[in-house]
Amino acid sequence: MSGSRITFIEGQADQPQALERVIAHVRRQLTGAGHDRLRTAKRPLFAGIGASYAALAVPVDVLRAHGVVSQRVLSSEIEEGTYGFDTDLLIGISQGGRSSETIAAFKEAGDVPNVAVLNVLDSPLGTLADMTVDLGNEPDSYASTIGFTGTIVALDLIAGAIAGRAASYDPWHGMAAQLTAVREQAAQVIGGLQARAARCIAADVVAAGASRASAEEGALLLREVVRMPAAASVTRNYLHGEMESAGNTLHIVFGDGREIELARSLAAAGHCTLLVTSQQVASTGSLGVVCLPDVATGPRVVLETVVLQELVAALSTERDIPIESFVFANDDTKEGGVNPEDFAIASPVVA
Repeated sequence: MSGSRITFIEGQADQPQALERVIAHVRRQLTGAGHDRLRTAKRPLFAGIGASYAALAVPVDVLRAHGVVSQRVLSSEIEEGTYGFDTDLLIGISQGGRSSETIAAFKEAGDVPNVAVLNVLDSPLGTLADMTVDLGNEPDSYASTIGFTGTIVALDLIAGAIAGRAASYDPWHGMAAQLTAVREQAAQVIGGLQARAARCIAADVVAAGASRASAEEGALLLREVVRMPAAASVTRNYLHGEMESAGNTLHIVFGDGREIELARSLAAAGHCTLLVTSQQVASTGSLGVVCLPDVATGPRVVLETVVLQELVAALSTERDIPIESFVFANDDTKEGGVNPEDFAIASPVVA
């Protein structure tokens, strides 16, 4: 990957200003020439892998709310073409532009027009794409901070363009200040839970709608940063039996509806629970609550992700696991294999 590699902690600190740059950079691209195809799309198909796939819950939710038919798939599902998918625009996401599955999907998409959403524009996927939307080659951490939240920004703005959202509507105004305030609150709340949470043997992350992006990213961060087995679940599905395995488990719940009662039920049964909501809910002994401002879909997912980042950083410290110490280097997931620069900070061998 070209562009600078920074630590996770640096990514957290730099994120408010970086997202302001990303917002302005993506807006300039979408108002410029060459992106009219986005505004005429009727059936967009979003594809990604890993954290990029998680992020795609946001544009799908935004577009469906506007009556636009859309869906997300793992890039590996269309490595042999888009047969069986009724789509008029393929939108692929890969922050570094080297995800082998997304590159394969673009190569086999046939006559379907495509758009690549990237942080690193000069990349294999960027070269393949008919159109590109990039974040501006922002420095990012290996366990992504700015790259993921910046991708949420870009996907929300792209969805707004496809849906015909009014140009005067600005869901991203004041994001830097909101992000900073939520991070400070999260640090206080998590500080009261982190010793107990670090002793948990697994985690469940639960959400619905666009916040499924937060849940899936949260489970991934807990696995790759904290080395804690974790799973993401949809709220209503979690209620249908999945929650019965609750034991020495950390529960992170996002939402304002049934999620509140769910979080309270888990905490009342003695399980360590973190609720992230825009409603006023009181914390208890086993329940920590981070209260978000009432914001639109995309900004909310960014703020939820900021809470997750604070949580995994705290648990990494509590469990004495260096954040950048990755164990497995799978060289078939990136075009050209693993880039040694990605491991310049990391230590792939852990005692």
